[in-house]
Amino acid sequence: MRRGTLATIAVIATLAGFLLWSTLSSQNAECTVCVEYGGRNCATASAQSELEAARQAQNTACGVLTGGMNDAIACGNRPPVTQSCRTR
Repeated sequence: MRRGTLATIAVIATLAGFLLWSTLSSQNAECTVCVEYGGRNCATASAQSELEAARQAQNTACGVLTGGMNDAIACGNRPPVTQSCRTR
């Protein structure tokens, strides 16, 4: 391979590694939430804070159980059946 090609590959690999590291290092909390809304579903999400991770997990769990925006909002407003969070 030519020297320019190797340099380009090295720069792309470095940027991809930095992007992956910066994305994963900002995920400080992980929550698993189970909801009941016409059925029961659980989901896990990670985010910078426990509150944000719990909200994302509940939205993900509700997505499978709902069929429209009204149902998604109603499901998101229900208290979770179970919720467990951990920080990294």
